[in-house]
Amino acid sequence: MLFNHADCVASKPQHLGQASRQLETKHFMQSTWTSLRPLEIEQVSINPPKHRVSIAHSADKITHLLHDLYLDTAMAAAKSLTPAELQRVLAYIDTQAYAQRNRAMLMMTVAAGLRVSEVAGLTLGDVLDSTGAVRSEVFLASHRVKHGHARTIFINSRLQQELATFIATRTHLDPSFPLFASHRGPRRHFSPNTLAQHFYWLYRKAGVSGASSHSGRKTFLTSLASQGISVFVLAKLAGHKDIKTTMRYVTTSDDMLRKAVELV
Repeated sequence: MLFNHADCVASKPQHLGQASRQLETKHFMQSTWTSLRPLEIEQVSINPPKHRVSIAHSADKITHLLHDLYLDTAMAAAKSLTPAELQRVLAYIDTQAYAQRNRAMLMMTVAAGLRVSEVAGLTLGDVLDSTGAVRSEVFLASHRVKHGHARTIFINSRLQQELATFIATRTHLDPSFPLFASHRGPRRHFSPNTLAQHFYWLYRKAGVSGASSHSGRKTFLTSLASQGISVFVLAKLAGHKDIKTTMRYVTTSDDMLRKAVELV
């Protein structure tokens, strides 16, 4: 028995034909969008000239808006730790394995304002000078920092001591090795995602609800803001180019407001 190809196509179920057309349309839209240059978008646009630039750059703007939405959501949801909550977390860490490492990682976010990705990427060579002492300043090149903004991390004396205590427990001190190695071995860094999950579960198991991997950094900036540090200084310490980004991290409390009016 012979089959006619045209008959087969004609007899194709309606829902399959509709699905096929949807896929073809989606493919056309994707390939057309990615192949268009900004000038071509201006030419096919029916909007007034003042709107054409925004159309030409809409992909970048959408990415930026989504990032802003993520920051607003994540920062609003993240908890700024009280001193009592921080002590509760540290007390819990002391009862667990890898206590010195986990304590030092947490304090890098709380006392120096590092991002989780920055903590994960640190090496021993970043924090130790030629004599083996912990540096007071750690420079992170642009390729190692979010948004490509190189910055200097300032390590206060208490955090220097915290790191020195932890590093004294290490048996592998090659400068290229991760400062905070995972349980997989001294050469293995945490991934930023794994470390974010680590902090999430750390706070949860310590009984601090609402805390996330952003909480240490938010605590750092909120604590400094409560002591009257300028938002411009905070932005520099946080590695932000825009102070509006910094302001998302700062939680205003009634105590801060009381202190503020006393300055008048």
